[in-house]
Amino acid sequence: MTMKLRPTATTVALLLFLLLASSSLRAAMAGSAFCDSKCGVRCSKAGRHDDCLKYCGICCAQCNCVPSGTAGNKDECPCYRDKTTGQGARKRPKCP
Repeated sequence: MTMKLRPTATTVALLLFLLLASSSLRAAMAGSAFCDSKCGVRCSKAGRHDDCLKYCGICCAQCNCVPSGTAGNKDECPCYRDKTTGQGARKRPKCP
């Protein structure tokens, strides 16, 4: 007498979740390495280096791009260029 094991819906759902989570984690880690290297260049001459890296990293994660060089060139990445902080008269560029 042999018993056949049949996967339950919970088991299938758990395996599917783990598969999706691992692929998302890999993509996030790859994006992080990209942003870290691009923002390292972008912020290399910034007076407030830590703040520059923080905001550049946020903008890079949302836009998937960072303009080349240490300043300017924001037309290379319109998403990065167009992010702002505040409202009205206090509106300033968010991305360094």
